[in-house]
Amino acid sequence: MYQYTEFDQRMIDERVAQFRDQVARWRSGALSDDELRPLRLQNGLYVQRHAPMLRVAIPYGLLASRQLRALADIAQTWDRGYGHFSTRQNIQFNWMKIEDVPDVLAALAQVQMHAIQTSGNCVRNITSDPLAGVAPDESVDPRPYCELLRQWSTFHPEFAFLPRKFKVAFNGSRLEDRVATAMHDLGFYLRRDCTGEVLVDVLAGGGMGRTPVVGSLVRRALPWRHLLTYTEALLRVYNRFGRRDNLFKSRIKILLRSLGVGEFARQVDEEFAFLQDGPGTATDAELARIALGFAPPPYQLLESHPAALQEPLAAHPGFARWHARNVHPHRVAGYAAVTLSLKRSGWAPGDVDAATMVALADLADRYSFGELRVTHEQNLVLADVAQHALFDLWRAARALGLATANIGLLTDIVCCPGGDFCALANAKSIPIARAIQDRFDDLDYLHDLGEISLNISGCINSCGHHHVGNIGILGVDKQGAEFYQITLGGAVGPDPARTTVGTVIGPAFAAAQVPSVIATILQTYTALRNPDERFIDTLARVGISAFKSAVYPAVPQSPVELENA
Repeated sequence: MYQYTEFDQRMIDERVAQFRDQVARWRSGALSDDELRPLRLQNGLYVQRHAPMLRVAIPYGLLASRQLRALADIAQTWDRGYGHFSTRQNIQFNWMKIEDVPDVLAALAQVQMHAIQTSGNCVRNITSDPLAGVAPDESVDPRPYCELLRQWSTFHPEFAFLPRKFKVAFNGSRLEDRVATAMHDLGFYLRRDCTGEVLVDVLAGGGMGRTPVVGSLVRRALPWRHLLTYTEALLRVYNRFGRRDNLFKSRIKILLRSLGVGEFARQVDEEFAFLQDGPGTATDAELARIALGFAPPPYQLLESHPAALQEPLAAHPGFARWHARNVHPHRVAGYAAVTLSLKRSGWAPGDVDAATMVALADLADRYSFGELRVTHEQNLVLADVAQHALFDLWRAARALGLATANIGLLTDIVCCPGGDFCALANAKSIPIARAIQDRFDDLDYLHDLGEISLNISGCINSCGHHHVGNIGILGVDKQGAEFYQITLGGAVGPDPARTTVGTVIGPAFAAAQVPSVIATILQTYTALRNPDERFIDTLARVGISAFKSAVYPAVPQSPVELENA
């Protein structure tokens, strides 16, 4: 993985010292709360419902084992013993004290981590495929390009105060999109032409929130060397014309819709004409320098599907089930990528306690060259596991409660912290996730249902990405009470054309009703599906009305009935 240069380290250390001074002045009364607010937000520090929350950047989801141990120490020393991995491939600590945060940032800097630009109206943490560099369906390893853009955008003075936050994702896969690229403010699809040159298809204006929309293609086949200059041109247009007078209309998707895709792309091209051959044009030498940080680990010559794997697959049904769901193909013979599920019963999706973080770091050292990846779905990946070691890894993960064979299934729930922590939330998310996990804890039933994504957000900001869940759940406020709106049909496809936003099926439900509503939806699916047909395909074939009519007659609708349900 990428290692900081001396310049990188000095820059981060100086930022820590700067914030330490700012907090000291705040504690002395020299800075007011309002004066501290923009300064702490620039360092990823929010004030939430119950306590300050620190959001730590994990660029493109890549973690070294030593970094995870540092995060465990932070959780144990300065928080309440756990952290929360988010859909943005960050980690959040929900119980920080402001006066402790300079020490936390100093501890992060020691392992080449920070919390810069995880908040504010700037380019946020750049996300990418958790299987980058190892997936057989990959055309281009996106990690060097992510790092190129990360270095360029960090502390960029022109884009430190954009109209609104700005989220970027990269995808280099031909067959899958494992990071919801088309739902970002800016999405890059990397591919190669017939000569092997790397080209970039650029999407802009994707996003969730109040107006969910799939991004639009604004530039096709951009030579990779112009990645920075084209991004600069695009951000200049957004910075100049994005709405600053209305928070709800400030995202780039609103600007793109108001101008039209063609006019927006024309204005970006006009700006790009002044930049494309300038000093911002990336060079082969610079990319090669960055790519050195992503050199393959010292793989061994191993047998694919070794004989040692066949006996435990036959003798241990639990291992066989886990192998089928949580183990992924690898481009190097004899290796596999493994997803460790953070969706164990009784825990909020994405939460990990400090002791488990240390144990995970040990697993990474033992089985995967000391590296882990955070997924868009709030799980962790060991990307380079020798196939002959899979059974031993499964036993170790099972002992930690991390071997649930549910990746891609109903209980692999994506869920934001919701009203338990977030000051913006209208409703709690975590209790709904737990209720669904408890209701559908039969793995045989889940495997029979097949692939279904279920995403939960506690408010319209959509941090749980409910819009692209096959089944989406949105917490809403109704006269001070928490209710939950259901959407069906969201999906992340391998390209923008097959990425869809879910449709609301009707009035919202009380919390106690939600598991039964989900059960009715699933019963309708199993009654209507063709053999081996996925939920999303059955829904597309029969339409939403069949599910809607199944749900609402069985659910009380009057206010009195809802109150007594």
